[in-house]
Amino acid sequence: MIREAVEAMREQGRLIHPEVSPQVEALVRDVIGQVADKWTMLILEALEEHGTLRFRQLGRIVGGISQKMLTKTLRQMECDGLITRKVHPVIPPHVDYTMTEIGRELTAAFCGVWVWAETYHAQVEAARAAFKAREGR
Repeated sequence: MIREAVEAMREQGRLIHPEVSPQVEALVRDVIGQVADKWTMLILEALEEHGTLRFRQLGRIVGGISQKMLTKTLRQMECDGLITRKVHPVIPPHVDYTMTEIGRELTAAFCGVWVWAETYHAQVEAARAAFKAREGR
């Protein structure tokens, strides 16, 4: 499906680079895998709405995420350059997380998913109900 979309963009003249390098394709797959984990997008959404946040604030706002998973996700996001982490040398430790420019760009790019969900929510729910009825679930 992605290849078809790239081909369509190529035909419409919207693709800047006609050939997608294996490195770019690998990055796309990595980013999709990361944002598909649900926590990354929820953390980005929290930072977009509230600005710089502390670890516990993020955990409360995101909700339902364990400290271990929050730590793991934040580290991966920092590694990818989506957020920055600032440690303040005080006792107890105070750590702030802030979205970077590329984190904001990723959030904007995936904003379309939220718009799609709002637009097609009722149709997806109806399709799911119909499927369950057909399958006897």
